[in-house]
Amino acid sequence: MFHLVKEDIHLNEQAINKTDAIKKIAAALTNADFVEEGYVDGMLEREGQAATYLGIGIAIPHGTPKTRHLVKKTGVQVFCFPEGVEWGDDGEKAYLAIGIAASSDEHLELLRQLTHVLGADGVEDRIKNIQSADEALAILTGKESVEDSQFEINKSSLLLDIQADSLATLQALNASRLKQQGAVNASFITNVLDNTPNYLGDGVWLNDSREGNLKNAIAISRTVNDFNQDGKPAKLLITISAVDDSVATIANNIAALAYNQKLAQLIIANGDDFNNLLLSGTQSVSSEKSETANGSVTSNNGEELSRVFVIPNENGLHTRPSSVLVKLVKEFNSKVTVANLDGKNEPVSATSLMKIVALGAKKGSRLQFTAVGDDAEQVLDAIGKAIESGLGEGA
Repeated sequence: MFHLVKEDIHLNEQAINKTDAIKKIAAALTNADFVEEGYVDGMLEREGQAATYLGIGIAIPHGTPKTRHLVKKTGVQVFCFPEGVEWGDDGEKAYLAIGIAASSDEHLELLRQLTHVLGADGVEDRIKNIQSADEALAILTGKESVEDSQFEINKSSLLLDIQADSLATLQALNASRLKQQGAVNASFITNVLDNTPNYLGDGVWLNDSREGNLKNAIAISRTVNDFNQDGKPAKLLITISAVDDSVATIANNIAALAYNQKLAQLIIANGDDFNNLLLSGTQSVSSEKSETANGSVTSNNGEELSRVFVIPNENGLHTRPSSVLVKLVKEFNSKVTVANLDGKNEPVSATSLMKIVALGAKKGSRLQFTAVGDDAEQVLDAIGKAIESGLGEGA
């Protein structure tokens, strides 16, 4: 286990490039008696193999298997770079670098610990502005966000049976109430107002934002008026702010309602009904599955497809093959999630490098990819071929 204390955090650091940053972090790991001299060579070699940049301003430099014998004990050193250090392959900057000393694959454990805390939109702004070790500890451990991790539907979440003649009005109302709850910032509001929500069916619409999410929250507006948006009826809008994978519960329950053609229940629901329908999950989804020729499972629900692929990579999905996978998925329009059937079996975004690495997929792990969109079949075909070829590491 990684135990983070204030002494492990280095504030207001500067580095001319990531090599300079890694050398400073390695020196800190050595001074803290986590590693022996020479571990820095493994950290630099690892970085040469594939950038350890995870996205949202975070990097996790660590050594190679060849330098594990230099690790005295498991530990981390956290460096805060307010001005950022160019780290990613595409010029992305890291504002927080977590140097890891681990004698095995313990860095995957650290990633799993951090996923719910750091794998959320809006965290990067907070990381850039860290002022104290206590603040950094709060962000990294998530101790300050226990309440924020719980979705709740109460009076402040609902605005039912109101007079409104456009979907834009419902967008503004939901965004405003999320702002009042301290759940979103200005970038979230701009994003949800500038983009048309997604139509789910039966007059129900849904929107969210990749930017400006500060805590988990939901806002629901329902109108008594009859009007259309792009030729589709609009009666109810659900707007979600999400900072971790807790949103999967709501997403799954909405999908169940849509699959069972019961979205209309939301049009007549009261406060308690919304909690039951969206949070508790009173719907059960049964989908017909069939074995494909290659042994993976495919489930077709309209434009939703799922397939299972087995990881052939000798060292599993570490940073390098995961980055190849993320880059591939981003080339398609469909929304893709992935779950490790041999792990927690919780779906995460296939465009989040951090979350994919945190799945802890090893050689032989079965990963279920689910794609929703007009090119769902094409992206799954491409993923299957990429995994079969080793995701850049050879079959």
